[in-house]
Amino acid sequence: MTNMSLQPKAPLWPLGLMALLFFVVGFVTWANGPLITFVQIAFHISDFRAFLVPAAFYLSYVVFALPASWVAERCGMKRGMVLALLIMAQGILTFARFISWQVYDAALVGLFILGAGLALLQVTINPYVSLLGAPERAAQRIAIMGICNKFAGILAPLVLGTLVMHDISHVSAELSQDISPDHRHAIIAHFTYGLFGPYLGLAGLLVLTALVVARAPLPELQASRKEGASIEKDTKKLSGRVLFGAMALFMYVGVEVMAGDAIGTYGRSFGLPIDQTKFLTSATLASMLLGYISGIIVSPRFLAQEVYMVMTCALGTVLALSAWMTGGYTSVLLVAFLGFANAMIWPTLFPLAIRNSGSAAAFASSVLIMAICGGALLPQAWILLSHSIGFQAAFSLIALVAYGVIGSYGFYWHKQDKKSSG
Repeated sequence: MTNMSLQPKAPLWPLGLMALLFFVVGFVTWANGPLITFVQIAFHISDFRAFLVPAAFYLSYVVFALPASWVAERCGMKRGMVLALLIMAQGILTFARFISWQVYDAALVGLFILGAGLALLQVTINPYVSLLGAPERAAQRIAIMGICNKFAGILAPLVLGTLVMHDISHVSAELSQDISPDHRHAIIAHFTYGLFGPYLGLAGLLVLTALVVARAPLPELQASRKEGASIEKDTKKLSGRVLFGAMALFMYVGVEVMAGDAIGTYGRSFGLPIDQTKFLTSATLASMLLGYISGIIVSPRFLAQEVYMVMTCALGTVLALSAWMTGGYTSVLLVAFLGFANAMIWPTLFPLAIRNSGSAAAFASSVLIMAICGGALLPQAWILLSHSIGFQAAFSLIALVAYGVIGSYGFYWHKQDKKSSG
């Protein structure tokens, strides 16, 4: 096993392959945004039911994060990645098949399987990239991975919007008319079957990627423990630093999904046309891409990564308040700009939370991955709260709480680390 201390610089070949995996993760994850609109039109369901798309996807992280950690420990990171990609391919095929058969609830099972595969992939690739070089540049490496992830996220809505949802406004208009049941069924059948071909190709791409990873000469990495540290001390650090880090990550993923996947619903609440809102996820992801580039330039060269994260949380607070006080395209654009504020949070939070976990690093990673369920629960909380205080106020209120929790965590542990190192 290669010790982290012997990896002062990240090897380019493994880093490049991890970038490919992050691209794959980004594409399948951020396809959820346009899928919310897709299922609303195809199955004529409420916002709450439509948001079961990200809910089924992200809730699987809670169920499978700890088993995924167990699998990763016994199979190793490389075999874990291969298995994860194959599970993801199965999930995508299941989802697409049941969508084409117009069985919505069963299609959600496919997304649950897809999330299980992603849980295993996240448990392996995030610690792997964190350990693949000097720890003070972990956020920078994950930010580079994030660029690949968000670039794929920009492409996913564009690809789905072009290949599958190019005529969604026409389909919506036809279904809103008084037509015969047979005609209605024929329109929906044609619309839903259009998803099967692209998703079949995506499943094949995942299998191909699994074969590439299986044959790639990746170094095995494990977290090194500080000299003299004990397992009991590691466990104590896990109970505080990791658990509060999981809370911060829960809030982060929730607000990230709201700004990315839910922005289409946010825009439609202002009466914006579907032909425009189906691409809004790409706007948020483009903003995140700029945020990653900015983060790579600024941190850690000019600002410590934790300080930069606290500053972006302050920016997110300003943007959320501004979105609340404006309306229409301006408010939607401000929500999209939240992507810039969100970009460097995960690359900073994850390495910060598992820092000094020692032999408990694998378990710590699985606890943090479980926090991804924030992407399932906070958007649903937004939908429910919208009925009471309005969709704008509900959105901004949840975002303000999230940025407060994240910024406080980063500020506190940055000060603690400075004290311990001093």
